[in-house]
Order: sequence, then structure tokens, then C-alpha cells
Amino acid sequence: MPAEPTPRSDRRPIEVVAVVGARPNFVKAAPVVSALGRRGGFSTFLVHTGQHYDAALSDVFFRDLGLPRPDLHLGVGSGSHAEQTAAVMRGIEPVLEERRPDLLLVFGDVNSTVAAALTAAKLWIPVAHVEAGLRSFDETMPEEINRRVTDCLSTLLFTTEESGDRNLGREGVPAERIFRVGNTMVDSLFAALDRAREGRGGLLERLGLVVGGYAVLTLHRPGNVDSPESLSALLGAVGEIGRRLPVVFPVHPRTRARLAENAEIARLLTDGSVDGPGGGLRAVEPLGYLDFIGLLDGARLVLTDSGGIQEETTALGIPCLTLRDNTERPVTLELGTNRLVGRDPAAIVRAGSEALASNADARQPPPLWDGHAAERIVDVLERTSWKAPSAR
Repeated sequence: MPAEPTPRSDRRPIEVVAVVGARPNFVKAAPVVSALGRRGGFSTFLVHTGQHYDAALSDVFFRDLGLPRPDLHLGVGSGSHAEQTAAVMRGIEPVLEERRPDLLLVFGDVNSTVAAALTAAKLWIPVAHVEAGLRSFDETMPEEINRRVTDCLSTLLFTTEESGDRNLGREGVPAERIFRVGNTMVDSLFAALDRAREGRGGLLERLGLVVGGYAVLTLHRPGNVDSPESLSALLGAVGEIGRRLPVVFPVHPRTRARLAENAEIARLLTDGSVDGPGGGLRAVEPLGYLDFIGLLDGARLVLTDSGGIQEETTALGIPCLTLRDNTERPVTLELGTNRLVGRDPAAIVRAGSEALASNADARQPPPLWDGHAAERIVDVLERTSWKAPSAR
């Protein structure tokens, strides 16, 4: 059983170990780590597992987000899901045994998240999960397994939207352990937006683009990129949209590897220049956080299979087509600018044409997506303590 939250009765510093491992973690963690430091009364030890280990997906994000240098880097690197999860568990266990923190703080749904939560739970260290309760109900997605297991092990569950509260309630989580606080990814977005807008001129000039005159594509999920047939069909459909306006495609390392294996599919892309046989579908290297947010904010349309980008486009009011059959973020469909279009090429082209022809009014962000989620999390941590279960 996870530890039970109770009102705090002492004022000693709260010892927190915060664990990050991949790009989405960094974006969600940065405002929380910052808020803990500003508030006082907390001692935070930041662990980077190294699940994302190249500069394009790791180092530059720490710089752009203002995250402090990690107190410990585990360097787990790549591998299968089992190998990566096991490596994080082996690396984090001695850290938790030595430090015996009051709380382990984890973010999102990557392998580092579930591995750290499982290790802490076995050591009777309470776990707090930021972005709890999201469900795609698609158990072929590794992230869905990670979410469910992490939530089952957590004492404090911080949700971003009402669906998260409902999902956790159906799964038997007591209401007193669930706290809807908003979206820390939106905290990071709003904090960085002015800098991103100021700095995007050089990137747009290099690509020959103007604000509102291009689309953005991201693809990284195994179901979309690991099959040559699926990847080719998706890029072909987006290429049709690219006949209407340029589509900028920052290529994820996983997707880049698949393209390197298949020259025929790679020929659907250009190298980022204005002219080329791929028409308006322009491949570029992965971008840092500020560059990417600036690019996203200036787009006329976004096509993605990323959960986080569904949220960012909703917060920015940018039309988004999600190239999946499900989403764990239904509020982006209900209140945001997101549309679930699946993977059928004809449906993608049709939805793209409709989005480009539409002049829909911008919508208000979902409740509590106001840039202050991290402060609400720290409020909960200040007034709550945890009694870990005893060893048996």
C-alpha cells in the first residue's frame, strides 16, 4: 500500500529526490524544481537517469528551461524497455537507500518514471506523481503501462485535467490522495514564450518561413515510425499537405534511425532547404526547447503523435491534428484545438485541408492551465506529510 497523506505537524525541511530522464520530464519538472527552490523549506536532489542522453534531447533542454545541473547522472542510455527500466532501478536504488528522502517526485510516463517509483515503493519511500491519471486505454502503448503502475504506487497524485481525477477514482484511488493542480508543461511554455518568440527569427529566416505560413510535424511513436509501411504512408499524407504550405519536420532520433534504414522513405524528405524533390516537407535536426516552442507558436497547423504537443498547441490555440487512434489527454479535444485523425492517409489529408480552410476562433485553455501548477504542487507538499508503510 502507498503511504497515506496526513497534515504536516512539523516544520523541518522536506527532503525530495526528483527524477527526470527524457525530454517531456524536463519540461514538466523545471517549474516544480524552481518552485521548490523559491519557496524554501525543501531540500531537492535532482537525478537525471540519462534515458535521453544526446545533447539535442537532454543538455539543451536543461539550459533552455533553467533546470539546475543534476546532482547525479545515472547514464543509463538506450536499450529495450526491460533493459532501460532495470538499469534505472539499479542506479536509483543505492541513491534512495543512502539519502532516505521524505518523498520521491516523478513526472509523466516514461520508463524512468515507473522504474524510480517502483524502486522507491519497495524501499517504503512515498512517491508523488506529477501528471497522474491520464489514460489512453491502449495497453499496446508502453506509456500506458507506465502510467498505471506509477499511479498504483503513488501516495500523492497530481492531475492536469478532470479526466485524470475520474480515471483514478474508478481505479480505487482515495479522493484525499488526488490533487488537480493544472499542467506544469504549460507552466514551462508560458514562462519561455516571450524568449522563444524573440529568438525564432533566425530559424525562420534560415528555413525561408514566415509566422503563420507553415506547418510543423513530429513523429516518434513506435506504431508510427517502426513500420516502413506506416511511416511511408504518414509522410506521404503530410507531403500532400505540404503542397499547400511548407511542413517543418524536426526528426526525432528514433525516426531518423528508421529513415537511415530505408532510402526510399528518406527520399520523401528534403534537407530543410526551400527547394527540393520533397516539395514542402522539410526535415531538420531536433530543436532545443526555445527553438521548438518558437516554431510551434508561429505555425498555422501542427501534426503530431506526441501527447505533450497536443497540450502545448491547446495552450497556444494552434490547430493540431493528432496522428493516433486515441489520446490520453481528452481535454485537448473537448476544450482545446486538438483533433484526433488516426493514421489513414486520406483522413489526414482531408483533415489538413479542413484545418487550413478554417478560421475558428481561439479557445480558452482548460481550467488551471494558467502557468501556476507548480506553485499549487508545492502548496500541497507544504501542508502534507507522509507516513510510509512499515517493513513486514
